[in-house]
Amino acid sequence: MDPPHKERRSPENGPGTARPCCSSLKMFLMALSFAYFAKALSGSYMKSTITQLERRFDIPSYLIGVIDGSFEIGNLLVIAFVSYFGAKLHRPKIIAIGCLLMSLGTFLIALPHFIIGRYTFETSIRSSVNSSSNLSPCPARPSDLATGPSPTSGPSSGCEHESRLSMWIYVFLGNILRGIGETPVQPLGISYIDDHALEENAAFYIGCVQTISVVGPVFGYILGSVCAKIYVDVGFVNMESISITPGDARWVGAWWLGYLIAGLITLLSAVPFWFLPKSLPLPERRLAKYSPERTSFIKDSPLLEHKYQADEPANFLEMAKDFLPTLRSLLGNPVYFLYLCVTIIQFNSLIGMVTYKPKYIEQHYGQSASKANFLMGVINIPAVALGMFSGGVIMKKFKLSIMGAAKFALGTSLLGYFLSLFFFAMGCENASVAGITRSYNGTESLYKVDSPLWASCNTNCKCPETGWDPVCGENGLTYVSPCLAGCRTSHGSGMDTVFEQCSCIAVGNHTASAGQCNNRDSCHRVFPYFLALSVITSFIISLGGTPGYMLLIRCIRPQLKSLALGFHTLTTRTLAGIPAPIYFGAIIDTTCLKWGQKKCGGRGACRIYNTTAYRIAYLGLTLGLRTASFFLCILGLVVLRRHVQRQERNTLANGGTGAAAGELQALRKEENNSCNSDQCPRTADYDPERETRL
Repeated sequence: MDPPHKERRSPENGPGTARPCCSSLKMFLMALSFAYFAKALSGSYMKSTITQLERRFDIPSYLIGVIDGSFEIGNLLVIAFVSYFGAKLHRPKIIAIGCLLMSLGTFLIALPHFIIGRYTFETSIRSSVNSSSNLSPCPARPSDLATGPSPTSGPSSGCEHESRLSMWIYVFLGNILRGIGETPVQPLGISYIDDHALEENAAFYIGCVQTISVVGPVFGYILGSVCAKIYVDVGFVNMESISITPGDARWVGAWWLGYLIAGLITLLSAVPFWFLPKSLPLPERRLAKYSPERTSFIKDSPLLEHKYQADEPANFLEMAKDFLPTLRSLLGNPVYFLYLCVTIIQFNSLIGMVTYKPKYIEQHYGQSASKANFLMGVINIPAVALGMFSGGVIMKKFKLSIMGAAKFALGTSLLGYFLSLFFFAMGCENASVAGITRSYNGTESLYKVDSPLWASCNTNCKCPETGWDPVCGENGLTYVSPCLAGCRTSHGSGMDTVFEQCSCIAVGNHTASAGQCNNRDSCHRVFPYFLALSVITSFIISLGGTPGYMLLIRCIRPQLKSLALGFHTLTTRTLAGIPAPIYFGAIIDTTCLKWGQKKCGGRGACRIYNTTAYRIAYLGLTLGLRTASFFLCILGLVVLRRHVQRQERNTLANGGTGAAAGELQALRKEENNSCNSDQCPRTADYDPERETRL
């Protein structure tokens, strides 16, 4: 049979379209890569701002987990409809609409900054020398304490309005909208490339898009680092009046600025898709490879029905009736079911760890949010990308069988797990805070949660206990406020303020300076080792990512592959992406020693954590989940080995010929590694319905 004619009728373009296929496909590839970059940038920027959002909206970590998981909620709301109906519509325009929704959601996240008013924080420091001639941190009445941007006690004006509406709801709704908009980008974009590219080029094109998506988080965390250095109300307040630094627990960076930038980038990514066709002519080299039967099969394929005259649509009731038996058959595959359970557990560990890692670096090692985000973007993310790429190279070079891929993935995961145990030894001592982690004389260790902060040295001062305005005494001890340090007078302004006649400081000149004491030298010494080990473990664990994904693809029947991948995405997002940030945040909240107070009353964001308990909770939960997954990994490896041996026996029993040999070959190596598509003959024993039975 002669190859099909060069002119192909397309529903959009008509016969003999004048638009070159290759140029349009490359334009789509560039547009999709930019969309991947935009969505990855905004997603990583969201994770880089969790500390800023906590402080700005005075909310605990578990609510940040709810906000972070709302993206997955939005995605799950429409993923089934988009995946099914989107393939039948104009896919580039559906992606463009998704990018517009992502952009709108990102702008909605930034909206509270412009309606909530200026950020205020507790302080006893004068903004300028001339603002007060005689400031007494130890007043006769609590109302005299605060002369800074915010009073430390009593409700302020506007509380009635603020108490009725929590501004973080806008962030929650905006993130849901981002999730809805992101839904069509991957399934419709990848299927469009796979439908219109040559077989030998499709994998390369998809790999390029995935690589660009790894670059996005790098820029997202760098953007988070830059914005965290800028004060939240920059341009609206006199920066000389701001008496806190980026390392202060009260500091809030310009979190909204990054969302405006990310929203603009996402908006621009939608533009090219409006000018791309619904479909492209199928490349002639691709059609020429098929036999008449294969060509007929392709024409009948629902994935390519937009290129040909559409067949009668299948009865929806019949499709629905077949769904449950098909899903039961899929979950009846023991290897797939065990793989699903393992990835759900490991994704819980991974998502919880990644979400709160910048916060862990901040709280445990005393780094600023800006530096923590910078290190995540410049060091950790590239290590993960290099690990995934290297894993694919190793699998291709050594032509790993399905058993080899499973062993390699398990081995790298175990090695990374054992190395991660050393993180427990890289601990830091708690900050020395009078009345919270140390007694007022500095000799006794305390770990009291929201305990009374009174001592004999400050009983004459009527101090509010709910504020957080730390000062560093000459004795190296941090006090919650100059009032609780018993300071009677002060001089200077801003960060140069010195508090004098502090009755709780029994050494030297009885003075204290603004801000927490920075005397955790052991933390600064161990921090470089933490970074090095973090990079090594990230790289090693990521090595098994590609082989593990190939195991998922090769352990199911070809006709169940789309359902298997879709169900895998659905379950991991539902059972890991949504709950993991919430319960990780809730457990982290239990390690808080001092909570801030909202302007209108009620518990706000945490000001100081028990670093030892934080380390045990964060690392213990991360590694505990991975420990549980290894038991299922070993069970899955045993089941996989038994099925491989069964296939070998069947092959020997059948004389090593026919379909059994083909089954074993599919288990042992990928088709692309065993031969080229141009050279492999379509033998009589080829059966597209054949299952790689495990």
